[in-house]
Amino acid sequence: MTRDTTVVIATRDRCAELDRTLRRLSALRHPPPVVVVDNASTDGTARLVAEQHPQVDLVRAPENLGAAGRNLGVDRASTSYVAFSDDDSWWAEGALDRAEEVFAAHPEVGLVAARTLVGPEERLDPVNVAMARSPLPTPAGLPGPRVLGFTACAAVVRRRAFLAVGGFSATLFFGAEEKLLAYDLAATGWDLVYEARVQAHHHPSTVRAAPEVRRALEERNNLLIAWMRYAPGAALHRTFAVLRACPTDGASRRALRAAVRELRTALAQRRQLPARVIREVDVLEGTS
Repeated sequence: MTRDTTVVIATRDRCAELDRTLRRLSALRHPPPVVVVDNASTDGTARLVAEQHPQVDLVRAPENLGAAGRNLGVDRASTSYVAFSDDDSWWAEGALDRAEEVFAAHPEVGLVAARTLVGPEERLDPVNVAMARSPLPTPAGLPGPRVLGFTACAAVVRRRAFLAVGGFSATLFFGAEEKLLAYDLAATGWDLVYEARVQAHHHPSTVRAAPEVRRALEERNNLLIAWMRYAPGAALHRTFAVLRACPTDGASRRALRAAVRELRTALAQRRQLPARVIREVDVLEGTS
């Protein structure tokens, strides 16, 4: 079977976990082509891939590009679709086949958000519960609810749709990068759907930033996204909310300072979302 989906993994300094993920992917009945983007690791990741997984296409980034490292992998892929994994996640048997069926049957779908089972006990990711109950209108015939977000380690994209909107933002680096990509796909007319029969496994790495650091990054990026895509009034509203939290919340203070440093770059990429997408953002954020 010739698969039309490439798995792209961006990784940094998680050599052992990457090895496990690559072994899981190679054990699938129809192993997909895999591109690993090494975000300037220092732990022997490139050597591991070259010596233990010679079938994998290795791309060595010149520096840590964060989430945007995935873009290098998508550029290298030659298939119609790209499935994202992280170094601590992998696809279930049959998941990529089902995603390809969805794309083939629904040319309006640009991204399939998968059901994610977390940890050895395979807990359902709470994000999936929210996706399954999405309040967005879903046209008859779509294979699942329309959504306006996804988890990066459990999503499959139509490659040409991804490339047309520029992929993951280098400005955001890491944290909430899925939100901006989802908005941009929706703004250009693509549907994003949650399909529970497309399934991924995620065993969250213990090698990760502290929760407060991650929260500050996400809050910074949510501010930048607001100025990049929201109406000015909505962007101001979000900024004032962070300002009000600053006196008592260190993460908010760090987020605001970091957002100010990147604001000029973000504004240079400003494209206000169409009214129909803004209405759906309002529904999801509870402001309408």
